Amino acid sequence: MVTCTEMQVLIRFRSVVLLMLVVGLGNLPLPNTRHSVGHLVVDALAARFRIPMSPNKTLNGFIGHSHVLLGDQTIDMTLFKPSTYRPLAEPLMNITGPAVATALRHTVRTPSAMIVVHDSLQHKPKALSVKFGGSANGHNGVRSVIAALGGDIDFYRFRIGIGRDGDAASYVLDRLPTDESIYWGVGGDGLDMVCKELAKIAFKPPAS
Repeated sequence: MVTCTEMQVLIRFRSVVLLMLVVGLGNLPLPNTRHSVGHLVVDALAARFRIPMSPNKTLNGFIGHSHVLLGDQTIDMTLFKPSTYRPLAEPLMNITGPAVATALRHTVRTPSAMIVVHDSLQHKPKALSVKFGGSANGHNGVRSVIAALGGDIDFYRFRIGIGRDGDAASYVLDRLPTDESIYWGVGGDGLDMVCKELAKIAFKPPAS
């Protein structure tokens, strides 16, 4: 049973506009590939919530911002796609950490209010695995983010399953199958699942 005091705390909590930064990792010059599924999800969220995305040279990426409704909770949501690119240097996603860290400092500021969406070879296609904290699990983009945050690992990861077949380096750069693109797209069941998980994060009571 919820006590009157607990109910008052809950009401105050739900009346506050919560801050949320959703970052999609990917290789901007290589859209529609398995490795860029994080970009696909952020683009789909932008379309669903009608959040215009625009380039930002200071943040080195594409950013959009709006108040959106998740359930009955109003969220101050920022969407971000880092666009770091150095020709003939490291693979593109591997150096996105500084751009993500800059976006964090300019928006929600607290890593725990950030959700990083990225591909996962360890999960089957069309699976969504939510994780808070922990290691990068071999994902170079997440490793770059952790390094840019000075080793801070206290942020959410939405791991989008892409499966695995043959050489991983080639596999992730192959085109994302059409059925998976539709699944994670603006009208897909996968995006519904992403929104439900975002709502769960939004409705978590504040730490005491």
